[in-house]
Amino acid sequence: MTSSPRLVRLKPRSTATLLLASAVGVLAFGWPLIWQTDQAGASALGHTTDAPWLFVLLLPLLVAVVLAELAESGIDAKVISLLGMLAAVGAALRALGPGTAGLEPGFFLLILAGRAFGAGFGFVLGAVSLLAGALISGGVGPWMPFQMLACAWVGCLAGLLPRVGGRLELLLLAAYSLVAGVLYGVVMNLWFWPYATFGSDFSFIPGDGLAENLHRYWLFVVATSLGWDIPRGILCAALVLGLGRPVLKAFRRTARKAAFDVPVSFER
Repeated sequence: MTSSPRLVRLKPRSTATLLLASAVGVLAFGWPLIWQTDQAGASALGHTTDAPWLFVLLLPLLVAVVLAELAESGIDAKVISLLGMLAAVGAALRALGPGTAGLEPGFFLLILAGRAFGAGFGFVLGAVSLLAGALISGGVGPWMPFQMLACAWVGCLAGLLPRVGGRLELLLLAAYSLVAGVLYGVVMNLWFWPYATFGSDFSFIPGDGLAENLHRYWLFVVATSLGWDIPRGILCAALVLGLGRPVLKAFRRTARKAAFDVPVSFER
């Protein structure tokens, strides 16, 4: 079994901050389903005005994860430099394929980095690379904080997968890539679905039961989103199977040669 160091270790303070950011993200995505509201369709136009406030709340929480790691010595200059380099590569990949037909090759890099360097690194990389990619491709809008959180979860969960090696590891990562590519789209639809009208069979109905709204949401996903989400998952899984082994070896060799876990000492 091949093991690798975790560059951004989830220590107590950073773990609590990450969970808080994730909890806020879950509420931001799903609050219309669990809270009685009359905002739907035309009556939800005010959502465009409160989205910036949500961004103001979410972005500091994401930054707080990094600050907590700095305070607990989980991140140093070497990790930040590697994070910046991979975020730049991820942003470039996003610019090459900005969601066209659901094809986003940047997911492949995010998942492998989260696997090689740990859940904390994957969380931070997912948010930062999405932000950088949005700035490059002009994809800045009220959806961006939701995309940052969704990508952060993709990278984080990749670092929490069972520790296996060899061909089994590639198969595990490919399966996760397929599932993550689909679920990313399913989750992202929640940022706008309750505030739009798609017909009585597909639209959110305020005050209706959770099961009924989830059923309508699933019909909406099947009818509209899966045609984009499945290609995303297939492309990511294919890239993992084709390039995963050399990329993982390169990541782990970088971690060993840089000796991220070894403190620097100077001879007299």
